[in-house]
Amino acid sequence: MKKTILLTFLCVSSLFISCSNDDENGNGADNFTIPLTDGNYWTYDVDSEGTFTRDSLYISGDVVFNTKTYKKFQTRDNVATGFYSSSLRNNGVRKSDSKLLLSGDLSLASGQNLPINFDLSLDDFVIFNSNASNNQALNSNPVTGTIQETFNGFPLTINYSLQSYGGESFTTFTSPNGEAYNNVKATKIKLNVSVTTEQTVGGFTIPITVLAPQDLIISTLYTAEGIGVVYTNTDTSYSINSTVAEQFGIPATGTQNQKEYLDIYIID
Repeated sequence: MKKTILLTFLCVSSLFISCSNDDENGNGADNFTIPLTDGNYWTYDVDSEGTFTRDSLYISGDVVFNTKTYKKFQTRDNVATGFYSSSLRNNGVRKSDSKLLLSGDLSLASGQNLPINFDLSLDDFVIFNSNASNNQALNSNPVTGTIQETFNGFPLTINYSLQSYGGESFTTFTSPNGEAYNNVKATKIKLNVSVTTEQTVGGFTIPITVLAPQDLIISTLYTAEGIGVVYTNTDTSYSINSTVAEQFGIPATGTQNQKEYLDIYIID
């Protein structure tokens, strides 16, 4: 049975934040072709720890965010269960030199077995750079912020940081499902979160660490030249203060893994 990722429930229920982090000082034009043509279509088989679903992602046309024109990604019946398809659903993507920039609402899907979805408003967030070196931050600054939230009567202070990183480059990459692709570049996306609360004892306010800073979500996406994303591996995990977990009535730890495999694609 998939484990519930409770901390996401704590930290993202009000995560409606606006951020702009594109490093416009690009690395220059490159020859890595990304297919962003109207009508392009990709289907993904999604494996969420033994629960299997299927996402269909396509480009429906142009959309404008903040006076800039993007290609709009949609999903069949407006349904997405995988991290990748959920991230692009109803959002805009545009290419700038070697980079892909995402604007819209970054959402996690119910297929990842989270108690609730979260919605993160992005403006030209760099999700891919074919010229990036391994572990190079793709945005000049991470998306950061603080949220004040209440959970079961406990006041929570939630600090978050979202960043994407360049990954390995492969002349030939074989997906875990056995499919092989040429000229593949990986990208890693991380959401780091910490949570604190306060309790009053004998008239004194005591700060308590609920969640020490840790990567709540790590997703690695593999993009093939001329095709798009061919495989995504997403890990979600948390480990919180056991005493607080008991007071909240929640598990102290949780983990989940999700894999998305490209199946059928039609590109122009």
